[in-house]
Order: sequence, then structure tokens, then C-alpha cells
Amino acid sequence: MSSKVVIVGGGVIGSSIAYFLRLSDPTVGVTVIERDPTYARSSSALSAASIRQQFSTPLSIQMSLFGIEFLRSIGERLEVDGTRPSIDLHEGGYLFLATAAGESTLRENHALQKRLGADISLLDASGLKSRFPWLNTDDLVAGAYGESGEGWFDGYGLVQALRKKALALGARYVAADVTAVQRDGKRVTQVRAANGETYACDVVVNAAGAWSRRVAQMVGIDLPVYARRRSIFNVSSPARLERCPLLIDPSGVYFRPEGNAYICGTSPAADRDPDDLPLDEVDHALFDDVIWPTLAHRVPQFEALRVQNCWSGYYEYNVLDQNAIIGYHPDVDNCIFANGFSGHGLQQGPATGRGISELILHGRYTTLDLASLSFARVLDNRPIVEKNVV
Repeated sequence: MSSKVVIVGGGVIGSSIAYFLRLSDPTVGVTVIERDPTYARSSSALSAASIRQQFSTPLSIQMSLFGIEFLRSIGERLEVDGTRPSIDLHEGGYLFLATAAGESTLRENHALQKRLGADISLLDASGLKSRFPWLNTDDLVAGAYGESGEGWFDGYGLVQALRKKALALGARYVAADVTAVQRDGKRVTQVRAANGETYACDVVVNAAGAWSRRVAQMVGIDLPVYARRRSIFNVSSPARLERCPLLIDPSGVYFRPEGNAYICGTSPAADRDPDDLPLDEVDHALFDDVIWPTLAHRVPQFEALRVQNCWSGYYEYNVLDQNAIIGYHPDVDNCIFANGFSGHGLQQGPATGRGISELILHGRYTTLDLASLSFARVLDNRPIVEKNVV
């Protein structure tokens, strides 16, 4: 008898899992329960949609190396009925900047990234000024720039392409909210949805993003993942910045091109970052007090900025270490978690989908070993330290 897999959440993570499962074994029954098929409030659609290899942990670098390979070949991989999707991938690079205080960390990270095959250049202040003459380098000593393999893309396009391909491969999508999970001892036996239907399962996967904590509670599991709001601002400027990458200021403020304009943002201070803030509100004070002054300092031409549009989306924020939690829970034999990506879900989605499909079908990872991201580190309070959190 073929197994039945129920995936809670149909964003990039859930749809990637569905795609890889059906691609690898068409006999597996896959049901994806997604509360909002328009993805209007989905993190997949509301994020800044970017990909980088500039992390400080080997596994994150390796996951994103596969991520860029996947995105580059998306037309071929996710073709349906002769139509090849496009996600408008721009490999414009990330540019991480460092003052004297951050130079040693930047150099350590760069050495690791290069060793694992990432195409990153390390530039001193004069090199930065030569490559990016519009940049104020007075307080900078170095920068790390992604020559290829880093950039940005259409996040909504990616989730739609994955969903359509998963459907074409035979996955079933249900538009409903999950209201209950039935657990019998160490196993989940069925998932109940707001449409009144119940879905029996051999394996259940929690890929509910910013709402994953609520789903975990239905299983009787305490998941340290919370919805943290992030505001993004689309700004216009007369500035024309040649070869503009996605720039990360030492303060954490970022910006990148978006057509003829720019998008920008930053994480709020810890004391201004509570859980579950409403998505229909934007933190305008963060732009006025932090983002704009920082951008005007870093790029003098940005003194003249005008906000054209703004919105908020959720990070599914893992408060332990801001890294994903992937794999089975030791107390529930058939419950898999894929949560807590903390802003890295789009770029790590393909590697996660591939890995979880391997875990379900083979009982182990057969390509990239994701075991260090397991729930065990949460229970043992063993955080993974990532120095490049954005």
C-alpha cells in the first residue's frame, strides 16, 4: 500500500516537499493543506525574495548552493505542459560591508564560503570604492561581494511554479485551515481541516511557516518558532547606482534594486520586536529613525528618497538560533518539522524539500545531510551560531 503524506502549509517549503516527493516516488499520496491559496499573506510572497551563500555555517552555505542551482534550472525542472516558468532571477550579488569591528568575522566567513565553492570576492576599502563609486567607504575596511550565485527573484512566482508542478505530478491541494490533529500515542493518525474533512496520514509534515507553532501545539509539541513582522519599503530616488547589489550595511540595514526603484528594510531592535504584530500595519518609525538615515550615510545620493509603497510580512522566527528546524520529533514517530527559517526559507526551500523527501522515502538523507538541524538540538539547547543573520 502506498503511503499517505499530509503537508500542512503550501508555501515554498511545503510545495517544495510535495514536488520532490511526487517526483521521486509517484506512488506516494501527497495532500497539501494550505489555508490561503492566494498566498496574499504568505511569507513566500511578501519577502524580499533573495538568495546568498554568505553565511557562516557550512550547511547553510551548502543549502543555498543547491538553491541557486535549482533556481537557475527552474524552467526545465518545473515545466508544465510545455510552459516553462520564469522567476526573473537577477544574480546581482550580495555585498556585506564591515567596519574594523567586523573585519575578522567577514574574513573568516569568506574563507569558509570560498572553501565550499561559493563565488565570493573579498574587497578592501579601495576595492569597494573602485567597484561601487557611489558608496561612502569612509568608515569601512572591507566588503564581501557575491560575483555570481547571489541575488534576488520573484518569490510569488517561485511558490506558484512549485505548486503548479506539484499538482501536475499528482499532489492534491486543499484550501482550508487545519483545526485539529489526532495523535495516538507516538503517532499522528489524521489531520482535521476547517472544511469538515479529515485526512488520514502515515506521515504529517508541519510546513506552516509563521503559523507553525499553532500546528505544533495541536500535536502536543512546543515549537520555539514565532511570527515576527518585518516591514519592507519600496523607495524611489534620482540616484542611478551602477552595478548595484543587495547591500548589507554593518548596521543590518539592507537595500537592493527593484526595477527603477529600490526596496529596503532592517530588523527592529529586540525590545521592539514582539510576536504576532498585525501584517496590515507597517513600522514607519523604523524607516524614519533608522533606515533612511543609514542609507543616506552609506549612499549620499539617497538623501533624496521617497517611499512609494510599503508592506509587512512575517519571519517564522526561531528564537533558539534563527536557523531552520528540520526532521522528525523524537516524541512523535511520524511527525516531521520544517520550520523556523527566520528569513531564509525561500533560498533554503529546494534543499529542504529534497532532504525531507529523502527522509520520508529512505529514512535518511541521501544527498545533503540536514541532521544537524534536527529537533534534538532544540531539546538539548544546542543552538547553531550563525554570524550572518539578516
